[in-house]
This record gives sequence, structure tokens and C-alpha cells, in this order.
Amino acid sequence: MSFFRKLKDRLTKSSSKLDEGLDAIIEEGAVEDAAEPAPAVDEVLGAADAAPERVQPSVATPDRAVPPGDGAAAANDAQAEPLLPPDMREPEPTPEPEPEPEPVPTSAEEITGPEAMPVEEAAEAQPAKKAGLFGRLMGRSAAPRRALDDDMLEQLEELLITADMGVETAMRVTANMAEGRYGKLMSAEDIKALLAQEIAAVMEPVARPLPIYPKKPQVVLVVGVNGSGKTTTIGKLASQFRAAGKSVVIAAGDTFRAAAVEQLQIWGERAGVPVLTAPEGSDPAALSYDAMVKAEAEGADLLMIDTAGRLQNRADLMEELAKIVRVIRKKDPDAPHNTLLVLDATTGQNALNQVDLFGKMADVTGLVMTKLDGTAKGGVLVALADRFGLPIHAIGVGEQIDDLQPFDPQDFANALVGVEES
Repeated sequence: MSFFRKLKDRLTKSSSKLDEGLDAIIEEGAVEDAAEPAPAVDEVLGAADAAPERVQPSVATPDRAVPPGDGAAAANDAQAEPLLPPDMREPEPTPEPEPEPEPVPTSAEEITGPEAMPVEEAAEAQPAKKAGLFGRLMGRSAAPRRALDDDMLEQLEELLITADMGVETAMRVTANMAEGRYGKLMSAEDIKALLAQEIAAVMEPVARPLPIYPKKPQVVLVVGVNGSGKTTTIGKLASQFRAAGKSVVIAAGDTFRAAAVEQLQIWGERAGVPVLTAPEGSDPAALSYDAMVKAEAEGADLLMIDTAGRLQNRADLMEELAKIVRVIRKKDPDAPHNTLLVLDATTGQNALNQVDLFGKMADVTGLVMTKLDGTAKGGVLVALADRFGLPIHAIGVGEQIDDLQPFDPQDFANALVGVEES
């Protein structure tokens, strides 16, 4: 299964919420027969009346009509059967030897049966054909449409805000949607495609993979609040880098939670990556420094340092993070070369506060968003891109190693609003 399909299948809470909301917005102000404006439909109907042979090619054109007068009935009798469509014709009788000639009718009144039906009546006697014409016309207006006006834009803004896109970002996106399209009739599918296009445009500048530098070891510090998925993200990234031919060392800097160390050790065994640990309660800054020394001695390409989860409103814990940065810079003034902030998508708008504060304390260089499969608030990633412009390196939608993938803005936008993969 492609990651886009997995993302779309698992991002159901966000996409279904937007899907339902967009459908409701369109239906609320839908214009009757909006798929084809009235003049266009009139033109089509007028063209059909002016050229009936395009609807029923077997019907004679006016220049083939026999003028009334003597012999008209006989002439019409000779042409009546070819004028009718095949399903209206009488079955041709089996010829018998030496049939007796029948008298030729002398007037139109004497002619009975479907052979005598005029062209106009023959057309009326074909409800299936007539219904087919209108069915084709009306079938094109099956999808309700609505004019993109101020009321619709306001409803779109409110819907995007409920998806945690934020007020400013929602206003910017809807304004871009209206540019050059104001007053146009739009279906729900039109709006979804347009919304995905605008979301992708916002996120395109921030979709960048984790940069790899020639410096050895390249120090990657991973930070975030409790339960955001830091430890799992480190394990997945280490395994992926190892599979790409990079030598990786992990430092279990969360010395306050035994489960975090055990989890990293499991990932290390799985990926063939060494995990450096320290006794529970040890100074994480000291462990980080020792890990840098060992990684440098072994010629490792990457050193990934896990840190304890900390709430952004705990000044003491945030100061401890700042201490880790100060200590490893004694070994390498440019370290950490990357500081990844792992965000839990279920936190919604609170992710904005986390980026703001962690950015001040640890100089965040990039983001990883996890748990997009468990929230109806996936729009917060759009708000983060719009407000901070920090690179988004990867997104996660599950626990498996391939559930963390490089961020693709168009795939994400399509999955978020429910657009099918092209």
C-alpha cells in the first residue's frame, strides 16, 4: 500500500470532517440546475429543436418531406416505414406466392397503423428517446453547485478553523481560493480540489527532508512534550538512516523514564544501531556529551539524542534542555546540527505554543508530526507551516517503521480534504 493511500485511509477523522462540511456548505446554497447555467441549457435545447436529425438521425429532414396534394398518401405510404426508427416498424411479412394486390388508399384518412404516423407524432411516440435527451442534460447537473460568494467563503473559513487550521491561515487560504473565481459556480468536488491546491501551496516551501552534513558525527537533538512520540520517531529514523547506509548511534537521554530506554534498545537491536544509556536519574547533559565523544571515536555519521518529555510550561525542565545544548556545544560549537521538534497532531492548536517555546529554548530547526491518524485536527500542520515556516521533515500515521515518511505537501493536502490519488 502506498503511503498516500495509508495516509488517506488513516486520516479519516480530518478528511471526513472536511468532506461532510464541504458537502453541507454546497448543498445549503446550491443553485438549481447549477451544473449548466440557464442560457447554456436553452442553447442546447434550441439546437436540438432546430436540428432534430442529431437526436434521431433516422428521421427525414424537411427537404425530404412530400408536399401535400394528389398522390401524397401513396408517396407517404412508400416512405413511411423508412422514416420510423427500427423499434417502431411493423415486422416485414413473409412473401407468399402470387399475392393478390391490395387496393391503394385514396386518402390519408384511410391509412391506419403506425405506418401512417407523421414525423412529429413518431417523435412523440418515443418517450425513451426524449427522456434520453433530457437525461443527458439533467445528468450533468447531478452534482449540486453553489456560487463562491461572501457567505460561502465565511462558511469555508469556519470549517477550516474547526479543523484547527487557525483563523489567520483559514482566512488566507479562502482568500486565495476566491481570487479570480468569485461568483463562479462550484461543486463540492471543485472546492475540494481547489482547497487541496491552496493547502499544498502553503506547505510546499516547508517540505524538506532532514539535511545531511559532511560533519561527523552530525548531532540530531530530538525534543518534544510527554507522549509526543519522540522515542518511536528516533527509532524509526535511525532504522531508515541505517538502511540508507549511514552509521548511527543513539543516546538514550531520557534518563528519567526506564520504558524510553527499553524502547530505544528494542529499536537499536532491530536496526543494528548501538544505544548508549546511563543509570536512571543520571544527568542527561553528561550522557549527551559522552555520546558525542564515543560517536566521534567510532566515526559515526549521525548521533541521535533522545530527551525526556517536558511540558512547555515547566520552566525547570525547559532549562534542563537548554543545559544539554550548552554542554554539547562545548564539544562542538555548531552542535546540535539539527533540533527536531516532534509534535503530536492530536494536541491541535497547542502545537503552535510548543513550537514557539521550544524554538526559543532549543533553536528548533525542523518538525516531525506524529499521530495524524488519530485526530480530526490535521489542519494544524497547515497553520504551523503558515506561521513559522519551519521545515517539516516527516509525518507519521502509525507504529510501523514505514508509517513515518518524508513529508509530501500535495499528498498530505489531498488526504486531508479527501481528494483521490490521481
